[in-house]
Amino acid sequence: MQELDRIWSMLRERNTVVPSIESLFDSDPQRGPRHTRQLGELRIDFSRHPLDDQSWSLLLQLAESRDLTQGIERLLAGDKVNISEGRAALHTALRSPSIAGRTGVSADIEAARARMYDFARALRSGTWQGATGESITDVVNIGIGGSDLGPRLVVQAMSGGDGPRLHFLSNIDGAAVHQITQSLNPATTLFCITSKSFGTRETLTNARTAAAWLGESLGLEQSQLAAHFVAVSANVQRATEFGIAPDRVLPMWDWVGGRYSLWSAVGFPIAVALGPDRFDQLLQGAELVDVHFGSTELTDNIPVLMGLLGIWHRNVAGIPGYCVVPYDERLTRLPNYLQQLDMESLGKSVDVSGQPLAQPSGTLCWGGTGTDGQHAFFQWLHQGTDPMPVEFIAARTPDHPHQEHHRQLLANLFGQATALMQGRSLEQTRAKLLDDGKSPQQAELLAPHSTFPGNRPSTIIMLERLTASALGSLLALYEHRVFVQSWVWNLNAYDQWGVELGKTLANRVEDQMQGDRSQPTEPSLTHWLDYVESGA
Repeated sequence: MQELDRIWSMLRERNTVVPSIESLFDSDPQRGPRHTRQLGELRIDFSRHPLDDQSWSLLLQLAESRDLTQGIERLLAGDKVNISEGRAALHTALRSPSIAGRTGVSADIEAARARMYDFARALRSGTWQGATGESITDVVNIGIGGSDLGPRLVVQAMSGGDGPRLHFLSNIDGAAVHQITQSLNPATTLFCITSKSFGTRETLTNARTAAAWLGESLGLEQSQLAAHFVAVSANVQRATEFGIAPDRVLPMWDWVGGRYSLWSAVGFPIAVALGPDRFDQLLQGAELVDVHFGSTELTDNIPVLMGLLGIWHRNVAGIPGYCVVPYDERLTRLPNYLQQLDMESLGKSVDVSGQPLAQPSGTLCWGGTGTDGQHAFFQWLHQGTDPMPVEFIAARTPDHPHQEHHRQLLANLFGQATALMQGRSLEQTRAKLLDDGKSPQQAELLAPHSTFPGNRPSTIIMLERLTASALGSLLALYEHRVFVQSWVWNLNAYDQWGVELGKTLANRVEDQMQGDRSQPTEPSLTHWLDYVESGA
């Protein structure tokens, strides 16, 4: 503990030493290439952060003092790193045959994937037919959280597939199911219900509404609708009771958490949209990162460096968030996906033994696409009172013929990263205004409003192009980054007890809304229940 305290103290001292990010480039013209790493189809630039070599050295000492290398070994060996639930976190086994083999889950994974691929091929080829004998043209995934965010992200990012059209239904809001079903032909629609317990209320409510819509539209009983449903669940009995044939239930396992599950049968919509070959490429991209994570020294280990940067900003610089800005319209859903991955994993206040954490943990993850974000929240990023690390993500090579668009897109990314770092001083701004023809009085008046503080950190992650394998690598990087931070903070990244209380209370409130006032109503809620009921 004394060693840890010493390192933390020295890190905070370093935070007061480096004058600016730009000064680091002035003293080291090769800083950009020196702090850039390549892994497969990804190139990551860490140079635009206010860390000199001594700061990085201290962060690596912090990792070593927490025995991070052993932590990585334990994760990849299938040890029970999910302490509170007594489980392993074996999402890596889903994409790494060597990890699957040594942890004894190869047979289960191969059998599940073979069935998933058979289903996907039948749908993509048109041989899967609905109750009226017509081929399936639309697949609706009904799930929420990890059963929705990962598949939705990948399907949207890899759009342009030649399979059935994919739709995603997660929100319990009736407007969502109404909007989706309005656009569908019930005779050619298949629903995939994804729920580990097959007891998630939002998912089951949407599933029952979908079944009712199918039955009413086709004039059939639910028992006649089996061809329109598959499930991904650990609870085959409940899925069967719903009316789904046991041989159309794909498995889920306790050793894969929801937010890490897109690599499993939860990724069924991905296999339908992209086909088995591209799903394999997604897995291979992730496996490349797993191998790197497990075999590379900490000094060059990219997920480790990403995680330690997060530690620096949260615990040394005192910045409680980071902004993700993909300069690629296909990655619109990436910030949403990363919100769950990061904030559900790291939003904890006790360590693995249940004691209060020694350091603040967890970060606010937010963002949006560039260039749209430049006309929305970038004002705050550049001139707000609080610095915020930005993670820019783009593809070097586009998958469209519009080169001028892509050139402007990347120019905006690089320009924004430079502007965040360099800023513009009051004197520089005043001189620019005079050069632009403003009078001295106007320049004096406007200069404070047009000054940029600069020294705001950013990372650039460049994909060679947005392929399935590159996307797999990108998502695996973020998964392992989360693990690194959780290990340094000594918290469990693989449970999520914080989602339970609100759900439990929602069930009680729903009973009260249906007239059961036997349970005392919380005072601040009573007037709202009365208000809602008065308009029913």
